[in-house]
Amino acid sequence: MTLTTPVPAGPATDRAARPDRRPWFLLAVLLLGQFMALLDVTVVNVAMTGIRTDLHTSGAALQLVVSGYTVGYAMLLITGARLGELFGRRRLFVTGTIAFTVCSLLCGLAPGAAPLIVARIAQGAGAALMMPQVISVIQAQFTGAARAKALSAYTAVISVAFVAGQVLGGVLVGADLFGAGWRPIFLVNVPIGVLVAVFALKLLPGGAAKAGRRLDLAGLAIAVPAVVLVVLPLVLGHETGWPAWTYGSIAVGVLLAVLFVVVERRVRDPLVDLAALKIRGVAPGLATLGAGVASYGGFLFCVSLHLQSGLGKTAMAAGLAMAPGGVVFGLCGFFWNRLPRRVHAWLTPCGYVGSAIAYALLALGSDGGALFFVALLLFGLSMGPAFGSLMVNALTHVPLERAADVSGLLTTTLQLGQVVGVATFGSLFLTLAVTSSATALTTTMTCAAVLLLAGAGLAVRR
Repeated sequence: MTLTTPVPAGPATDRAARPDRRPWFLLAVLLLGQFMALLDVTVVNVAMTGIRTDLHTSGAALQLVVSGYTVGYAMLLITGARLGELFGRRRLFVTGTIAFTVCSLLCGLAPGAAPLIVARIAQGAGAALMMPQVISVIQAQFTGAARAKALSAYTAVISVAFVAGQVLGGVLVGADLFGAGWRPIFLVNVPIGVLVAVFALKLLPGGAAKAGRRLDLAGLAIAVPAVVLVVLPLVLGHETGWPAWTYGSIAVGVLLAVLFVVVERRVRDPLVDLAALKIRGVAPGLATLGAGVASYGGFLFCVSLHLQSGLGKTAMAAGLAMAPGGVVFGLCGFFWNRLPRRVHAWLTPCGYVGSAIAYALLALGSDGGALFFVALLLFGLSMGPAFGSLMVNALTHVPLERAADVSGLLTTTLQLGQVVGVATFGSLFLTLAVTSSATALTTTMTCAAVLLLAGAGLAVRR
């Protein structure tokens, strides 16, 4: 008979028995940085009236203030993911956070429209270095059910941040802190950015450069002008009366996009690894996501302008009007996976259809009555689970070695879809709003509903 002496519990064995919470603390820091970066996509929407009055800006300049951030963001997102592989995710995340924070300060102090637009583009470039590292770290640090939970938190933050930007922007502009008007919507990023950078330095693993990878300068040289040549005429076209150069610019941008695909198929280490699109769920997921975020970007821009310019609400009232739908959006985006597994495959197409109905109700309730707010709640209830399940399904089959490539594609689709939505729907709204804001909202929301229905069709085919 062998006697064994029980080992007394001590600090070491207690630590071994407890689950490691460090990855979750790290995720919280990364998601705070992501929240801050996404907040600035929409935070200016409710401040547009104040910016126009203070800086004497045109409608086109206002669209550049909104879209300039996402142009800089979308142009460099794939590059940001690749740089994270080359120089380490911690270095890129912290560098991007610091650049974003400094540019936020410059935005808040901008003396005119041109410096503000330039600072917004640079701010977006900083975010582009920061954001792709988030998904790459999730892919590396989490597996199985923990990865699905982390991705749900990621999508919930995206859901909440877009609408929270509207709300926070309205509160800060309405509060008129220190008589600064719209400027605190940018200055609030400074202390948050410093906090995120400090904690990221302590918690985020350094990581060695990935051997054999290099930066595709040829692809980058084609991708950047392709985006600019398509987006700028969409932003400026309505203001300038759609002269011939706008159509020529779009045509050249499309040709460059085709050339980009040809080049990426031939280079040894492409900026966009098109083979990643063959991974299960990635290609149809990106197409469905693009349709959703384009309609969403247009929705946020147009509804915010209609609430202020059409219905005469203050910036704070316009922001708070969006809050209930945003809260529902975020909650449904996080808890969707508690629904029965057998319905998960249908959450995206059904959610897109429900959101299209919500857009149609917004078109009917453009007077801002009860129907208007019912539509906002229905949108959050429908798009939350649709968006959450779509993101998880598009990423769960991605192997670790493809994490950076797919994260670049995903975040680029998110932000390029957003900027195209603001540019196209915003141009349509501003053109029609000269006659009637209600008519402009009805038309743009109808078009957004049609786009979502097309996205629902893509989701079913997935």
